[in-house]
Amino acid sequence: MKYTQEHEWLRVEGDVVVVGITEHAATQLGDVVFVELPEPETMVASGDEVVVIESVKAASDILAPVDGEIVEVNDKLADNPGLVNEDPLGAGWFFKMKLDDLSVLDDFMDEDEYNELIG
Repeated sequence: MKYTQEHEWLRVEGDVVVVGITEHAATQLGDVVFVELPEPETMVASGDEVVVIESVKAASDILAPVDGEIVEVNDKLADNPGLVNEDPLGAGWFFKMKLDDLSVLDDFMDEDEYNELIG
């Protein structure tokens, strides 16, 4: 897995990248009560707002970590946004992206670097 400065994680599964937020981010947000996901087949650029999360503490935006196409979203979050808190690195994922070049992921932090960031 790779990590961003914005506390997102990226996991390669075949030819797509799954994106979610880290346990640290989920804890900081508090109980998530609503998640607005992008539409599949949406082209996004790095830095575009793609997900809106509302928690008991605040509303937050999740930005696209890389350029690509949203190919799937986690529809389970509509009925159960608490999955983001319960299993942020698994069932609480937000969307899957198709990238032109997976090597762009080399620019992100690995787990040790991320743990140093939040340390």
